[in-house]
Amino acid sequence: MKFCLPLLTAVSLALAPIGAVAADETQALSPDTVLATVDGTEITLGHMLAVRSSLPPHYDQLDPTTLFDGILEQLVQQALLSQSLEGEPALQTRLTIENETRAIRAGAAIDAVMREEFTEDEIQAAYKSEYVDRGPDIEYRAAHILVETEEKAQSLIKALADGADFAALAQEHSTGPSGPNGGELGWFGKGVMVEPFFDAVTRLDVGGVSEPVQTQFGFHVITLLDTRSQDVPSLDDVREQLVNELRNEKFQNHVATLKSKAMIDQIEAGTIDPSVVNQTDLLEQ
Repeated sequence: MKFCLPLLTAVSLALAPIGAVAADETQALSPDTVLATVDGTEITLGHMLAVRSSLPPHYDQLDPTTLFDGILEQLVQQALLSQSLEGEPALQTRLTIENETRAIRAGAAIDAVMREEFTEDEIQAAYKSEYVDRGPDIEYRAAHILVETEEKAQSLIKALADGADFAALAQEHSTGPSGPNGGELGWFGKGVMVEPFFDAVTRLDVGGVSEPVQTQFGFHVITLLDTRSQDVPSLDDVREQLVNELRNEKFQNHVATLKSKAMIDQIEAGTIDPSVVNQTDLLEQ
């Protein structure tokens, strides 16, 4: 792992005596401590720490000297390159800087909202609402036969009413991947299957067969094989999930509040052809 910006030489560069700073325990370091000056532009310890905090985890393997030297050299080179740019930056560069500044500030605002801790009472209330009051979820075990037309599905339903074996029909006629397994889908709960399919399953009695159910995949003939209650998880098992949900709810409410207080003037849908988003050549004008 290297900081692989090219080495630049023959520049007006003044480095602070880092070794002396590190050795002098009486000197208090702060984010404002200047580590280098590049043609008048100061590079501080704060700049270095901001880079360090954004590095991916695999950089943790590097020893402090390698990290320190690599980050400082990168910042020096960036300062040099930035200063070498003559005139105003290109339109795309300027807009990218504006977007990145906005994104960084937004990220800081999100961090401030998401750092808030929730009380045990709030977590308990969320657990009660999400799990205790709702009671145990029901899981279903079902099988299906997937075909392309409703007429085909109706003919299979008639065959089943006449005593045909569901698994055998699934193996012979189903176009779905579960066909060779007799249409068996195993156990599943809410949110796993597409909504029309799941709704049809919940209306069946064990052993019952549905009318044709249409989804984006085709027409399904479904039979319910069994049901079971899913145990309510303990609070400790879902605590992290509940806290994340509370944080997300708080964030959404925060954004809604900001919107309600802001004056937002936004173009109406259809005013501009959405395909313009792909016309990046406009930035070259």
